[in-house]
Amino acid sequence: MAMISVDIGEDSPHEYTSGISVGEVIRNVHGKKSGAVAAVVDGEQRDMSFELGSNCTVEPIMGESEEGLYILRHSCAHLLAQAVTDIFPNAKPTIGPPIEHGFYYDFFMDPIGDEGLRQIEERMRELVKQNLTIEREEYENDTLRELFSSNPFKLEIMDDKIGHDVGSSAYRQGEFIDLCRGPHVSTTSQLRWFKLTSTSQAYWRADRDRESLVRVYGMCYASKEGLKERGRQLEEAAKRDHKKIGREMDLYMIDELIGKGLPVWLPNGEILKSEIEKFAIETEEAYGYNRVTTPVLGKKELFETSGHLPHYADGMYPPMEMDDGEYYLKAMNCPMHHLVFTNSKRSYRELPMRIAEYGTVYRNELSGTLSGLLRVRMLSMNDAHVYCTLGQVADEVAAIIRMSEGYYDVFGMGDYYYRLSLWDPDDKGKYINQPENWETTQDHLRKIIDGLGVEYVEETGEAAFYGPKIDIQYRTALGREESVATIQLDFAAKERFGLSFMDETGKENGEVFVIHRAPLSTHERFVAFLLEEWAGNLPTWLSPIQAQIITISERHKDYAEVVREALEVAGVRVRVDDSDNTIGKKIRTHRKMRPAYMVILGDEEAQNREVSIRSRGGNQRNGVQLEEFVADIFAEISNRSKHLSIVE
Repeated sequence: MAMISVDIGEDSPHEYTSGISVGEVIRNVHGKKSGAVAAVVDGEQRDMSFELGSNCTVEPIMGESEEGLYILRHSCAHLLAQAVTDIFPNAKPTIGPPIEHGFYYDFFMDPIGDEGLRQIEERMRELVKQNLTIEREEYENDTLRELFSSNPFKLEIMDDKIGHDVGSSAYRQGEFIDLCRGPHVSTTSQLRWFKLTSTSQAYWRADRDRESLVRVYGMCYASKEGLKERGRQLEEAAKRDHKKIGREMDLYMIDELIGKGLPVWLPNGEILKSEIEKFAIETEEAYGYNRVTTPVLGKKELFETSGHLPHYADGMYPPMEMDDGEYYLKAMNCPMHHLVFTNSKRSYRELPMRIAEYGTVYRNELSGTLSGLLRVRMLSMNDAHVYCTLGQVADEVAAIIRMSEGYYDVFGMGDYYYRLSLWDPDDKGKYINQPENWETTQDHLRKIIDGLGVEYVEETGEAAFYGPKIDIQYRTALGREESVATIQLDFAAKERFGLSFMDETGKENGEVFVIHRAPLSTHERFVAFLLEEWAGNLPTWLSPIQAQIITISERHKDYAEVVREALEVAGVRVRVDDSDNTIGKKIRTHRKMRPAYMVILGDEEAQNREVSIRSRGGNQRNGVQLEEFVADIFAEISNRSKHLSIVE
């Protein structure tokens, strides 16, 4: 047989017989325990079984690498599908992609509970022990369609992605076969380090009008240590879960009788929300914003004029038929702000005009996507719109970025970056079809952000339908990446709403650009971010309970009232527990509420007009004069300090 030269990154190429597999080459060079799960052959990812027929370069893909984990997780998704169809023969597998930390697979089947999830995981482990060979197979179109004739979802995938006249690859392990381009690991025994985590509802192709599916999630790693570390991270994440913290601190509730995704802010939550809003209002006043209040609904014609119908129709609730026409709950504030601008003749002296509102909007989110405060149907937006000339855009964008960074510094949110979100010219349905305006405004934003000297990435297909934008992407304490702020440059509103001003010459000028900005996301999402960032242990100024007074016995009730009154006069949010419970039980009870400070009152404190101050971490400072404590906590609140400094 012919000989081939294989470059494996060593000092010199190796000679092998033509037809040797990638796996054999890697084992020859790196040994049986190399940790490779696949390889890159001349720039293309290949299975270990791929046969080499000519001179080439081979680079192993290690399981711990990003590419290797992707392959492991994709292979594990197939293992999941095999286990599900073994246990539930009528289940129809649809798609099963790898995701960060793991994978999921969607099935057309009846819902399953915790017991079903346990059974599936047990079956997956049995298949791992069987060490089934995972083989790539190539098929012509007719054969492929025959193989999957009982699964309409796979046939639809073939019609869309493969076509009617070409074949494709599939992967077989035991009796199970699935469409896939690969690569995959060689055997099921390489998929030992996995765990199923949860199930949820999904829709075929994310279309709520299509079939309802069961989505099964799992995580997968290359080693026991990797899986264990991820488990530790999830435990920490559970401690920071805003839904859990929200319940413990009595911040909000969601009741099925009201409806999914419609949070009710409880008194403690309203305090937190109001403190954020008060800070935002103060900041916006300093930056020259004027506040308005607009209705929660508007006529159909308003949203047709703005372009939200049809570009954003799926995110809006169905219309309400009234005696004077169709009305929609608003999903955004901007159309009404545009009308505020056009309510009067504007002069160039009024520009830039900054209009702000904490407006409540309503969005028709799918029930399966709702999650605590992160994804809701009613949300209050820290929203504003700046009306200005093109020459003023740069200064306004710079000011918004300064404002945003100031917010995040105060709130202790430091892990974020900027993203320049551009249009996709191939997506005609998503964006206004004005190529010249798109290119001009995109270049303008790019020059602005370059001039600010901040690092950013560009992302095609993430623009608003009416213009490009700068998004601020925040990495949460739980490792998610979320958009926390947006700065959008709108070139369409001036034409749609007839925005204009009288220029220096007295002529009407229609070159009014609109900057949409929301530096604090929504109340709901931002509160979720804060709870996770601080694990509920908020700075004093944000804490719903800033001082929790705890008496040691009933004889200290009178002094507790003295302390309470002194704190309340200073504007401190204070509560008193003078029950007959033990001091230990009181501390344990109130710890979940996460007050900034617990104030312990006993005989010495009452006799000497002192307080003992206990921190969240359990440290205690005794014998503090009441007046000193009041002054210190007042300063901490007034300065909006990020740190609790009274007790180290």
